[in-house]
Amino acid sequence: MKWIKLALGLGFAAAVIAGIVFALLPKPVPVETAVVEQGSLRVTIDEDGRTRVEDRHVITSPLSGNLARIELEPGTHVEEGTVLAHIEPIPPPLLDARARSELQARVQAAEASLRQSNAAAARADTRVTFTSRQAQRLEKLRDAGNASAEETETAELEAASAARDRDSAKFASRVAKYELEMAKAALERSASGHQTPGEVFEVRSPVVGTVLKVLRESEGIVTAGTPIMEVADPHALEIVVDVLTSDAVEIEPGDPVIIERWGGEGALLGHVELIEPSAFTKVSSLGVEEQRVNVIVDLDDPYERWEALGDGYAVETGIVVYEDPAAVQVPTSALLRTVDGWAVFVIADGVAHLRPVTIGRRGTRTVQVADGVAPGETVVVHPSDRVRDGTSVEPL
Repeated sequence: MKWIKLALGLGFAAAVIAGIVFALLPKPVPVETAVVEQGSLRVTIDEDGRTRVEDRHVITSPLSGNLARIELEPGTHVEEGTVLAHIEPIPPPLLDARARSELQARVQAAEASLRQSNAAAARADTRVTFTSRQAQRLEKLRDAGNASAEETETAELEAASAARDRDSAKFASRVAKYELEMAKAALERSASGHQTPGEVFEVRSPVVGTVLKVLRESEGIVTAGTPIMEVADPHALEIVVDVLTSDAVEIEPGDPVIIERWGGEGALLGHVELIEPSAFTKVSSLGVEEQRVNVIVDLDDPYERWEALGDGYAVETGIVVYEDPAAVQVPTSALLRTVDGWAVFVIADGVAHLRPVTIGRRGTRTVQVADGVAPGETVVVHPSDRVRDGTSVEPL
């Protein structure tokens, strides 16, 4: 009987000791985890932008007189030659030599501007022809396997850009012709020295477009050169995005642009047309002076998709500066800074192992890993001070 009691006592003591030892053993640290993935990585520069029409023309009064009330409203479509305003001229004074010279100089300047605009339009036509043929040639070579898709897309982008430049050049040519006609009319009328009773001068639209703003709506006296309204072609819309100069050095013409939060369904696509060469200083919302530069973005989607957009609308843009369709990547929160560089905790058999990695480009939430981990491995996200090399861990 004594032996039985002794055996039971020893067993109970062993159980207590085993429980104490087990309680004192280190428990696995609960951690958040993520799987190393291989997929598309896109690096963007995200900034707000505003739309603006590429070609706008400010209609000014060609002579001094009494402007009749303008009935046109902003948004009204006008054709080339549409009457925009009526001006009852003031009887002209006798011209002295200085005034006549000024009017003649205005006519000569308008003639020079017209010649320059016509030459630019001719160059734009030539460029359209060349880029279109180049795009067609590369498309055939691509179909035959002798040209890459990237080369073909670049050529198509050049052709589209050339077509837009041609439209702008033709717009400028029509405006220059209109300015010349107005300058000649003002010179002839002032030189005649008389006015027909009840004569009314009609100000006509130089282009097909839309009235953007009516700058002088009420009736009243205007002098020569007074702005009356703005007319533009709403089909030629671009986006101006101001970015930090440190980000602008990564941007190149032709980079894809994703336009979001523009008010319609889905995102719009565009491309960088130009990075302006001159920067400017802008004070941020935090009161910090920043050097920024304007990036001009052209829309690639057809006009029917974004026809609701107007001049001066706010949008959000993401300029794609890097893209890898098969990048090995981990969450940014898995990175750990060490003395030798960057590292991550890789979990194997329930144990965290500190492993150095070589990182590449950073995305919005993930970072590219050039070396150190393989797709499918599990890493610790947001590692705490309790996680060290060789620590037992337990995924949450």
